[in-house]
Amino acid sequence: MIITQTPLRISFVGGGTDLADFYLKEGGSVLNSAIDKYMYVIVKQRFDNEIYINYSQKEIVGSVDEIQHGLVREAMRKTGVTHGVEITTLADIPSEGCGLGSSSSITVGLLNALYAYKSQLVTAETLAREACEIEIDILGSPIGKQDQYIAAYGNTHMFYFNLDDSVTVEKIEMTEERRRNFCSNLLLFYTNITRSSASILTKQRKNIDQKMDVLLKMKRQVGEFKKCLTNSGFDQTGEILHRGWIEKKKLTDNISNNYINELYDTARRAGAAGGKISGAGGGGFLLLYCSPERQNQVRKALDSLRELPFHFERDGSKVIFNMRRYECK
Repeated sequence: MIITQTPLRISFVGGGTDLADFYLKEGGSVLNSAIDKYMYVIVKQRFDNEIYINYSQKEIVGSVDEIQHGLVREAMRKTGVTHGVEITTLADIPSEGCGLGSSSSITVGLLNALYAYKSQLVTAETLAREACEIEIDILGSPIGKQDQYIAAYGNTHMFYFNLDDSVTVEKIEMTEERRRNFCSNLLLFYTNITRSSASILTKQRKNIDQKMDVLLKMKRQVGEFKKCLTNSGFDQTGEILHRGWIEKKKLTDNISNNYINELYDTARRAGAAGGKISGAGGGGFLLLYCSPERQNQVRKALDSLRELPFHFERDGSKVIFNMRRYECK
């Protein structure tokens, strides 16, 4: 039996510039961080040759080609595991439409678990690249690349999406105390709305040529945000998040709505310096930057929402249990 643990993420700035329609023309960059909320994948050998898959549904099939769950099917094809396994996926939070990169975390975790099942060690780069191939190239999801890379690498990173389709990875260097202090200024609230990121991103992609100026502004904010994290005070990050959210809403009209706008405005009036909807928009989790002395006021103002306490996660996808270590030879 193999069990992998793969982190979810929050994205701070640059989201949207990781779409190929943009970065292949202008180059993109994103700054994001893994958090201590996870997707788990369990792969267990079966006595027979059947394939059992357990998620929100249950599948029992005789061949990989019969699998309905696209991510599982393509991860098995990619890794060459073809029969005789039971695969189970579990999540710390509602995984569908939450805006924390859950589908890419599942894909990365599946690949990691299946390679470990075959006793193969692969790099974070391989996990991220192959997860992108599955989700974007094979399954045709209208998404970018940031979620796969942060799920594989963990920690806090800048990712550069280059004109030649390669990805450059830069870890944001902060002391542990500085990381804790920054995280202590962040709040995450569930809006009680789940949504399909595909519909939002499909519309966003269609608008990219008309929204190049907006995306270029969002790309420039990545460097500003990095400077605040590494060289100066954190309070400026709240203002950058606020400016980024204003720009993000210009990309397409379904990124926000009256309910989300009211939640955000309420949080700002209560003391939050800035924030954004995590992920594509339209629902999921509301990320806020707020100094600790004002956080109780914000919590009171948003008392209809459930808060998700979190910390930053240093590790990317990893194997946390491997029964093969204990098998007799």
